[in-house]
Amino acid sequence: MTTTPAVDPNSEAHPRNFGSDNWAGAHPEVIAAIAEANVGHTPGYGGDPWTARFHEVMKGHFGPEAQAFPVFNGTGANVLALQSALPRWAAVITAESAHINYDETGAPEKVGGLKIIGAPTPDGKLTPEIIEGAVLGRGNEHNAQPLAVSISESTEWGTSYTPAEIAQIADFAHDQGMIVHVDGSRLGNAAAYLDTELGSLTTATGVDIISLGGTKNGLLGAEAIVVLNPQIGQGMRFLRKMNLQLASKMRFLSAQLNALYDGDLWRTSANHANAMAQRLAESLAEVEAAGRIPGLSVVQKVESNVVFVRMPAEVAARARQRFAFADWPMERGIVRLMCAFDTTDEDVAALVAAIAGSTSSFGRP
Repeated sequence: MTTTPAVDPNSEAHPRNFGSDNWAGAHPEVIAAIAEANVGHTPGYGGDPWTARFHEVMKGHFGPEAQAFPVFNGTGANVLALQSALPRWAAVITAESAHINYDETGAPEKVGGLKIIGAPTPDGKLTPEIIEGAVLGRGNEHNAQPLAVSISESTEWGTSYTPAEIAQIADFAHDQGMIVHVDGSRLGNAAAYLDTELGSLTTATGVDIISLGGTKNGLLGAEAIVVLNPQIGQGMRFLRKMNLQLASKMRFLSAQLNALYDGDLWRTSANHANAMAQRLAESLAEVEAAGRIPGLSVVQKVESNVVFVRMPAEVAARARQRFAFADWPMERGIVRLMCAFDTTDEDVAALVAAIAGSTSSFGRP
């Protein structure tokens, strides 16, 4: 009889890295929830008790009118959310750096049939003034019609909108006859950074529909769409099937989502990832202040679980002998260092030492 050897997830063969929070494994509590759901027979396609519980959990976070729909992935959630709320002639105004504009291979346009208008921003955050400048061709049959604003919370630059900032955007958008969508792949990180609730960033600010993240905060592969405005999204049940996002064994998606959101795991995991990013930024600031690496600097506010660093190419190459991380395509010479729910103080210290080219105590607790 052949047995499979136990795998140490923190061994040199399976190191933690800073490439993305998507690189992290699933949280042990999520794996346990999947195993607990793997019992007996239960109706498919959402007719199971785990999905029924998920609906109640979402109402607890987002209010009694919230309607929740588990899906497989973030791009699918974004496409489906926007498609369910908008006609085919609609345009969606978003930040130029937004995932729906830059990182989804044109899926909102090719699959969703919607025009995406990316507006330049200094930090990934839209404002009413930026949105107003992007509203073009209203009423002109030659132009896709601006009928939605989509914001990422937190943004692709790692910054977080405050509730007041989102409310200002929602007020402006609604006055212009537009809905507001939140790409909330890291909504938990933003809420943890701002020390607020998920509903305070969305329902209370006038948001209409959310793509709610899970995978980046420790799930195995589950996201959700949450409809807050009962006037939109009526076709969601049909479009979810058409868009290949309806799970037959939905209990396993819902069990994961419940593990994350039916309690404090979402906040605990997000707080930890955010704290590791803050520690990383502070440690790199020490390296910068010591004059160890000319040209090294943190270039954006650290308001979630990511640090953007201007880093000389030779320094990045040296650090990559030990750790993986991404070049940021939006601006040459900048790298993205992403922390996750399982990043440790020791990981941060080792990365900073690799960047500094030393075994010093930069970044150590």
